[in-house]
Amino acid sequence: MKRAGPSVPASARRLSPARLVMRRVADLTRRGRRDETGATAIEFAMVAAPFFALILGITEIGLMFFAGRILDNATADAARLIRTGQAYSQSFDGAKFKTQIMDRLPGFFSADRLSIDVQTFTSFAGISLSDPIEKDKLKDADFSYVNAGASQIVVVRVFYRWPMMTSYLGVNFADLSDGSRLLGAVQAFRTEPFPETKNGGGSS
Repeated sequence: MKRAGPSVPASARRLSPARLVMRRVADLTRRGRRDETGATAIEFAMVAAPFFALILGITEIGLMFFAGRILDNATADAARLIRTGQAYSQSFDGAKFKTQIMDRLPGFFSADRLSIDVQTFTSFAGISLSDPIEKDKLKDADFSYVNAGASQIVVVRVFYRWPMMTSYLGVNFADLSDGSRLLGAVQAFRTEPFPETKNGGGSS
């Protein structure tokens, strides 16, 4: 008994072999267009780099503001030594005052990135401060430390060159040529009328 072959639609029986091949190719093309296997992985690969750069940038900016707040607190605390006369009586210089600030900062701060500037003025209206940045570099050559006496107007400026990793990813939040962001803290005050003696001895 002869077995019957697969049924063929009447419309297909009326087509020539060439048309059947063309229809088959068209069917395969339509199926290929609907097949989206792996599309998600390809799309993620396209957006992964900018996405992770954005996340890293947000995280780094948050850490930068956090570090700036820590620097503010350390500067205010160390400046109190000048305001109350403790720095004067112990004959502080720039190195000693810088050490006092570093002692109030966490371990991820580096002393070689910290710069200080302590100046005295005759009046608050006469305070004039130079721009700390010149040609994308910290202009610390003009910085100094004046060991202020009693009832003097003092401005304490502390700067820290915070390293920015996102500058290597094309998302540049740095304002210095070495890829760092300059953090600054300022304290302006009049020192207390403390006795002007140094090292527990002779008067100044």
